[in-house]
Formats: sequence, C-alpha cells, structure tokens
Amino acid sequence: SSSLAVWRRSHFGSSGCIAQSPRPAIKMVAPDLIWECVKNQSCFIKKRKNFPVMTSEPGNLCGVNKFQFSGLASKNVLGLDAKKAGKKESIVLTTRSKKESRQYRPGAMLVTTGIKKGKKQGPEQLKKIIGASWNRPELLDMALKKYKKIKQSFKKRKVAKKAA
Repeated sequence: SSSLAVWRRSHFGSSGCIAQSPRPAIKMVAPDLIWECVKNQSCFIKKRKNFPVMTSEPGNLCGVNKFQFSGLASKNVLGLDAKKAGKKESIVLTTRSKKESRQYRPGAMLVTTGIKKGKKQGPEQLKKIIGASWNRPELLDMALKKYKKIKQSFKKRKVAKKAA
C-alpha cells in the first residue's frame, strides 16, 4: 500500500490532481527560411507591370516587398498606418510583442499602439518607442517621415468660394 501511495504522489502530485509536465520549448523557424517561403507567394503581395513589387502586410513600414521591411519574416516588426473608424482618424504603430507566449500565436503576435496626433507629442512618442526600445532604431527617420505624410493626409482640402 505504501508503494501505491508513492505511485499516486508521483503521478497525481500532492494535491491529488494530475501533475502538469512543463511545456517543451518550441524553436521558432529562422527568419531567413520564412522569407524564402513568403517572398514570392504571399496573399499580401501586389505586383504590377513596370512597378516594384509592393506588399500590404501588417508591420511593413514602407510597403516594399523586402526582407528588411517584412512584417511576416522579421523578428523586429515596425509598421505605421492610418486607421479610420467612422469619422475618427488615428495613427497606429504596429510592433511585434515582446512576450514569448505570443510569438507562437499569429493572431496575438502583433501589437498595435495608438500614436498621438499633436505636433510635438506624436514624433516624441515615436522616438520614445522606436529609439529607446529594441524596435529597429535604424527605421526612425522613415517612420517620422511617414508619420508626417499620414498627418498631412488627414487634413481636408478647403474649397475656395468664388464671389459672384
């Protein structure tokens, strides 16, 4: 009966529940291999005659189909997009989550952060997130340029009325 008690404790733990074995570490596929699979065959690719190959994948800052900017293959993702909900327009920064548990779930892998639209607050927030963090400091200038272009696109054109 003592051997039965030892067997129970080893299989069910001291609480009487089935003991959970630790989850084995899952190795991620190398980014270069993912890029080789995705570079010519992706649902996000936009090909046109006499035009560079573009992509609409989330997390791609420039929209160019290159490994450097890829949101699918790269470990460090950076994207800046305009988002419109009804009449409200906002600017959204897309990065890859730092949590390891999210890396294996495609739906939760990317994190979006709202960026302020103020003249000083927006660029300052971008510098803080991109420059100080692990996220692609070499793309900071491109992100600031795109931020200015997105803000410019939000401005409505005034129609001049002619005096009759």
